[in-house]
Amino acid sequence: MAIPRIYHPQALSEGTPAELEEEYCAYLRDVLRLKEGDELTLFDGMGHEYRAVISGFAPTAVHLDVITKEDISLPETRITLAQSLPKGSKMEFIIQKATELGVSRIVPFISSRSIPRLSGDRAAGKAARWRKVAVEASRQCGRGDVPEVSEIVSFNEMLRTADGDALRIILWEAEEQLGIREILTDERYAEANGFCIVIGPEGGFSWEEIEKARQSGFISVSLGRLILRTETAPLAVLSIIQYEKGLFGTLKETVT
Repeated sequence: MAIPRIYHPQALSEGTPAELEEEYCAYLRDVLRLKEGDELTLFDGMGHEYRAVISGFAPTAVHLDVITKEDISLPETRITLAQSLPKGSKMEFIIQKATELGVSRIVPFISSRSIPRLSGDRAAGKAARWRKVAVEASRQCGRGDVPEVSEIVSFNEMLRTADGDALRIILWEAEEQLGIREILTDERYAEANGFCIVIGPEGGFSWEEIEKARQSGFISVSLGRLILRTETAPLAVLSIIQYEKGLFGTLKETVT
């Protein structure tokens, strides 16, 4: 059996004890049937991974001894994915796959044609659930970090979330002048190391929203003549960017 990989959101040190909370007790002891002396891999979401050995089980905790600490390479390219709320459980799928594809931050937002209208406790509950999805996806795919998942914001608030030097791109099916390929091969943006990608809802963006985005420094681009579903578009554009920036197709590692 492969060594289990568990999220432990605090930094640890070699040769020191550690503890996993109650939620892991039944999973490790009863599901995986681990016992004292078995190994675990822990990751803290901050670029470190630890080899640990189970020293004992308590009713509400798993006790560990940390054996080694290792730095995990983190991507140099930072990508923010701003995703308009889709229907049903599609957001969980998008967050899972976007995490696997290396996004640094995910910003859920409500646009004029968004069908879900979440607010208050319900919105906070969804955001908490999505953060757990991001943690689990990071654990599964071997990432050394966990992408930030923000609270649900308005369209206007979303426009202000882009990092100052990020290349700002909003996907728009009606764009007839620029495609994603032209932007990524443009010498003016060759050194871009940060991206903010905005994806619309099932009904697309309104003309007014596109104009607001352009005024905020976003470039409207098309992915081609095919109109992709809102859950497909982010996977396509993230894969393209990661290939162009070198995450895919190379085994070279960079530790930051």
